[in-house]
Amino acid sequence: MTNKIRIEPSGHEFHAEPGETVLEAALRAGLNLPYGCRSGACGACKGKLLAGSVHYGDNQPAGLTPEDRAAGLALFCQAIPEGDLTIEVKEVGTVQEIAVKTMPARVARMERLADDVMRLCLKLPDAQRLQFLAGQYIDIILKDGSRRGFSIANAPHDDEFIELHIRHVPGGRFTHHVFTGMKEKDILRIEGPLGSFFLREESRRPIILMGGGTGFAPLKGMIEHAFHIGLGRPMHLFWGVRAKRDLYLHELALGWAERHPDFRYTPVLSDPQPEDRWQGETGFVHEAVVRAYRDLSGHQVYMSGPPAMINAARKAFLEHGLSEEHLFYDSFEFAAQPKAAAEAN
Repeated sequence: MTNKIRIEPSGHEFHAEPGETVLEAALRAGLNLPYGCRSGACGACKGKLLAGSVHYGDNQPAGLTPEDRAAGLALFCQAIPEGDLTIEVKEVGTVQEIAVKTMPARVARMERLADDVMRLCLKLPDAQRLQFLAGQYIDIILKDGSRRGFSIANAPHDDEFIELHIRHVPGGRFTHHVFTGMKEKDILRIEGPLGSFFLREESRRPIILMGGGTGFAPLKGMIEHAFHIGLGRPMHLFWGVRAKRDLYLHELALGWAERHPDFRYTPVLSDPQPEDRWQGETGFVHEAVVRAYRDLSGHQVYMSGPPAMINAARKAFLEHGLSEEHLFYDSFEFAAQPKAAAEAN
């Protein structure tokens, strides 16, 4: 039996499953309540109980004082409803409302996804979590103070680790270290979340997502977030790479298409190799998009990848009816450029 939770002043309502915390249920419903550590220590998720009661099981949170309890406050990252609730808390609606943090992160896992792509899973200290919107990125701060930006490839609800997809860039000092010198348990310093590239959930328009190379990373986070919250809008992913070997999570995307009727996946190879025996789309990925969608006036488009791809696609999509206000993109620059999102993306 689920418990209904109403948020004031927004009036948003959602349901919590038995044993689920208020924050877990809200995030599952696509509602962004503020939080920090998700362990009950920092107090960032604190809000008021207007009606109903909660319990904390055996885990009495350190961030909730007796005075807080007397004032009717609760820590929603730990609070488990004992029935229907009405709570008062300010929801996070924009990137400006999410705190940007600088913190250490440990390299928990390294996985070679392709010859030139490494998946890094970073673990924050036990008392900290990173709140972010699907599609944002982090900066890795190097010892000399320089930065390298990488898109977050996991969805906000799946935040035990920060997942990055790092491409080995010839001459890239940091990416060379990732592939030749970095080891699990190494400590990095990060800042985030950053960027205004994130999934706009309020629209009802069908979604086209277009990625080039490791531009797949933020789109992966968006897609998994959309599935998690039951967004219910048609989504079509176009992923452009050179050869089949560069589709480093091809089976994952194929699995999404099999399990979700509203999701389509079109890989596009610009330079297929004889051994690929490729019979799918070829050429530039943005050209595959306009072949499939001659009229983009009713769509929302998210694209992520190198500047040349972004610039060509933007021109083509606007010519095919897409409104500028429904076009969102993340242009991956090299480290010498202002954003550097990313040296390796």
